[in-house]
Amino acid sequence: MIKLYNSQTRRKEEFKPVEEGHVRMYVCGPTVYNYIHIGNARTFISFDTIRRYLMWRGLKVTFVQNVTDVDDKIIKKANEEGRSAAEVAKEYTEAFIADMHATGVMDPDVRPKATEEIPAMIELVQAIIDQGHAYVEEGDVYFDVRSFPSYGKLSGRNIDEMESGHRDLVAGGAVDDRKRDPLDFALWKAAKPGEPSWDSPWGPGRPGWHIECSAMSKKYLGLPLDVHGGGSDLIFPHHENETAQSEAAYGTTFCNAWMHGGMLQINSEKMSKSLGNFMLLREVLKYTKPQVLRMLMLQAHYRSPLDFSQERLDEAATSLERIENSLRNLMWICDSAGEQESTVNMEALDAGAQKMRADFVEAMDDDFNTAGALGAIFTFVGEVNATLADTCVCKRDAARVRAAGELIIELLGALGIAVECGQEGAGCGYPAETVALAAEQAGYTGSDPEEAVQALLDARAAARKARDWGTADAIRDGLKALGLVIEDTPQGARVTVAG
Repeated sequence: MIKLYNSQTRRKEEFKPVEEGHVRMYVCGPTVYNYIHIGNARTFISFDTIRRYLMWRGLKVTFVQNVTDVDDKIIKKANEEGRSAAEVAKEYTEAFIADMHATGVMDPDVRPKATEEIPAMIELVQAIIDQGHAYVEEGDVYFDVRSFPSYGKLSGRNIDEMESGHRDLVAGGAVDDRKRDPLDFALWKAAKPGEPSWDSPWGPGRPGWHIECSAMSKKYLGLPLDVHGGGSDLIFPHHENETAQSEAAYGTTFCNAWMHGGMLQINSEKMSKSLGNFMLLREVLKYTKPQVLRMLMLQAHYRSPLDFSQERLDEAATSLERIENSLRNLMWICDSAGEQESTVNMEALDAGAQKMRADFVEAMDDDFNTAGALGAIFTFVGEVNATLADTCVCKRDAARVRAAGELIIELLGALGIAVECGQEGAGCGYPAETVALAAEQAGYTGSDPEEAVQALLDARAAARKARDWGTADAIRDGLKALGLVIEDTPQGARVTVAG
């Protein structure tokens, strides 16, 4: 049974999709006026992981994520650069998709763009007006917050306290007198010179930010949504306003389960341009492997704050390397299996693998606890290392040992973490420099690092047999300089990554 924390009810609840076996999930996408930062990436990685896990559990997931390609920020950027808003939006939409691909985030099933969904938004605004929850002022359309008694139910805010706070923030208590209430928000904005606009029943203009997600989610998923997600910074006002306008228009629940991700800090400080710690995702990916970044992100629960630092990236890299080393060694033992009797405790290995899977599912079923799920994998990796140390595996048992490694790979895959070695027939992630070393020390003429390592091991074995200790030591030292270590085992020599 999957349980998730519902932001609206503020408690964990059993997750029951409207349609059994089918999850309809909407996650707010980017406003495309710049490259996305590492905090944005955390939200998208978190919900990609949740989507992947639901699919791994056998559920069909229809995943919709919008692109806001008309907005004040886009228009401002376009004016500053002497371009059209459409040109700016196109550039950064393409950049966003490329960044998501680079990070291993799956494409949504539907990625609607605001500018392509204007008719659906106009229809929704008109429905809100018809239901008596919006009014028109000089071409602008505002949602009448006071007409919707449950406004504030998602964020847990009291409408009277919100209005008081809003007036306190306005100099001299002045408010926009075109609004009936200072908390009313724009559903449609009248056209201004030089801005993109579309025809509407209220005159030319463009949609407000909040209306687009309501229109798109209903169009592509229907109501109520099973899950609506985003960063915790969107709870108010964006998601609060989405809820109000959708339920006011249609008279039905907008979303059954709201999920919000925690914020990301840089070296224990809030990320901001003023502090000089603003980090773009694509800049981080220049020096960090995507799977290492994902490992760091998933070591904290998606609802918890996450501290991002080089030290934590290094720790995540070490953690991933530990798993890959274990898989590399496990697969090497299987590939080297002979006719000799196994010295591996197969019953203990099988039991450990089953417990890892059960603990993994238990953690993920409990509000997608990725930290607990990774903990289950790391515990089994430690058991594998202890079980396979100085052991032999016969051909009869090799398939069972390999299955344990493949289960590790499968569970990591359910979290979206791809490993660079471990699958049968896959490379072992040896550095490309091993090819040059093998050419120098073993006369190797190929270009495959894995073949090069084997050639070096063969040359070392021949040198040792001939008591040519200089050559044997040179091979050992050359590999060591590349971060590789030769280990002599009962099944022969093998090369592992140092550490």
